[in-house]
Amino acid sequence: MDIQFKALNDKTRRNILELLKHSDLTAGDISEQFNMSKPSISHHLDLLKQAELVRFKKKGQYMLYSINLQQFDDILLWMNQFKNDSIAEKPRFRIPLNQ
Repeated sequence: MDIQFKALNDKTRRNILELLKHSDLTAGDISEQFNMSKPSISHHLDLLKQAELVRFKKKGQYMLYSINLQQFDDILLWMNQFKNDSIAEKPRFRIPLNQ
């Protein structure tokens, strides 16, 4: 899961994911939304692919990218265990503010 959090730690990659939540896009479509080179966008897409946060398929001469919701479901499931365990098992203590 480290690779997913590393990928999500970058604002450009989060912005790419924001675009992909609305529709599947090619790398060219994505790069038009940013003020950076196409190779830089390709690098960000490669990291998102390695983290399995995006899926891709060949469509003619282009690669079409889409968000991988299953990966996000897995991350949320992992994160929710802390919330659920915390509520169920830990007593709540009040910490005095005047110390």
